[in-house]
Amino acid sequence: MKCTMNFILAGILATSTALIFFSVPEATARQSGVPYSRQDSLRGSITPEREWWDLTFYHLDIEVNPKRKTISGKNTVHYKVIGQGQTLQIDLQEPMEIIAFRQGGKELSHEREGNAYFVNLDAPQQTGTMQRLEIAFEGEPRVSYNPPWSGGLTWEKDQKGKPFIANANQGDGASLWWPCKDHMYDEPDSMLISVKVPDPLMNVSNGRLREIEKHDDGKTTYHWFVGSPIANYGVNISIADYAHFSEEYLGENGILTLDYYVLKENLAKAKVQFRDVPRLMRAFEYWFGPYPFYKDGFKLIEVPYLGMEHQSAVTYGNGYQQGYKGKDFSETGWGMTFDYIIIHEAAHEWFANNITYRDIADMWIHESFTTYAESLFLDYHYGVNAGNAYLQGARQVIKNDIPIIGDYGVNQRGSGDMYFKGANILHTLRQWIADDDKWRKILRKMNETFYHKTVTSQEIESFLIQETGLPLRSFFDQYLRTAEVPIFEYYWKGKQLYYRWQAAAEGFSMPLKVIQQDKTHLLDPTAEWKSTDILIPNEPIFADPNVYVFPRPIQPPTE
Repeated sequence: MKCTMNFILAGILATSTALIFFSVPEATARQSGVPYSRQDSLRGSITPEREWWDLTFYHLDIEVNPKRKTISGKNTVHYKVIGQGQTLQIDLQEPMEIIAFRQGGKELSHEREGNAYFVNLDAPQQTGTMQRLEIAFEGEPRVSYNPPWSGGLTWEKDQKGKPFIANANQGDGASLWWPCKDHMYDEPDSMLISVKVPDPLMNVSNGRLREIEKHDDGKTTYHWFVGSPIANYGVNISIADYAHFSEEYLGENGILTLDYYVLKENLAKAKVQFRDVPRLMRAFEYWFGPYPFYKDGFKLIEVPYLGMEHQSAVTYGNGYQQGYKGKDFSETGWGMTFDYIIIHEAAHEWFANNITYRDIADMWIHESFTTYAESLFLDYHYGVNAGNAYLQGARQVIKNDIPIIGDYGVNQRGSGDMYFKGANILHTLRQWIADDDKWRKILRKMNETFYHKTVTSQEIESFLIQETGLPLRSFFDQYLRTAEVPIFEYYWKGKQLYYRWQAAAEGFSMPLKVIQQDKTHLLDPTAEWKSTDILIPNEPIFADPNVYVFPRPIQPPTE
């Protein structure tokens, strides 16, 4: 995940897809008021040169040279023609360079605009036909100066001085190191990843190891096949002199292989720390349904940075310790009962890799549900009070700075509050539903309904409205599209309690439990003042601590 707390730290420290057309202006200001360039739009929108062809398969065939810190090779793009077009957009970021585009054995001309290459196709592109484009490329990819928060490659050494290499590029894009259709809306149905490295190094990528090909030059190519749709940013290379161990997990869909690749000096520690993997599988299959990638297995791979949710090849670098680098964000102690990176990144297999945002503006779909999964892990293993306490404690890192949903069509994310504020929003919804069995069925149905699909926030919101039967439009508008938290205003006048919601979203309403002298009362505040005499006058009242709102007593209005 660059996802791995990208925004939380900022808060502390300072393939079934529907095609949507966006125009590509030179610059535009969206809801945030931020000006964007044409390059932002070329990266973040479904341009006409992307719209007419649908990805079906990639074969990424590369050689990694640790001494020179270079990558070279080719990517063969298989696609289906679904509309009219003769120019195709491929993305690759400097300093990487494309050597040639070829189709049908013929080299093609192209024009380049920043990181976007527009390929002029000579052969007829008839609707319904399957086509193939070969892209030869090479270069020294950008080095990540702060992985995983800055995109790029990490070139480190293990304790014996052997290369220890990995990529992390969410947000910045897979086109940092390989040429692709670098937009989330379109995923290949499957993929072959072939990586040649010098012996004794091994490359571990997504999916299952199909073949190990030895060469006479002291190098080996590892061929990994991904049998499921995969987002570009989830494609990974992890290269080291790895030790490997494995186990099997009997899950809802049968036997699931669990494979672990770690530095040899950390093998003993890994065999202890990685016991969290079967535990998370039990919890998350209970709450979300079957692990979404049985055909590709599950891997946990040690890398020289904190970790990320690469599909079926989750990367790990938390130092074999509990919490987040030894820290509990909630400061309740519950965050120290599990390895944060293992639990959080693996939860992304359901929310990010199975259900994938179509535009990064809707990144909350990944991070809110995944952060919420941490509390559900605690709920499953330690009880509901543990999960509740964890989320309540973690509210201290919420900033309420900007909306959680970002600007569309320009590759721009919303607030880092999508992590713990997003989790608390979902927890608030759970309280409104007030039926944990129903809530669990909704989460499981969500993973079934959007299985291996890219989605929009509107689709997820509409699904939740339909499944809960609740009027949630203003709820989502308030919590996702404004930075403000609803305020429960109240005052006493005689024996009457007067109360209302003070909220930014028009028509916001939500029931609220209030507690007085250990008794719980259900109120139905709206934007208009209401009153009740069911409480003891002038005695303190408290809002349900599991609902993320701000109570605010005020002085009675003067006559």
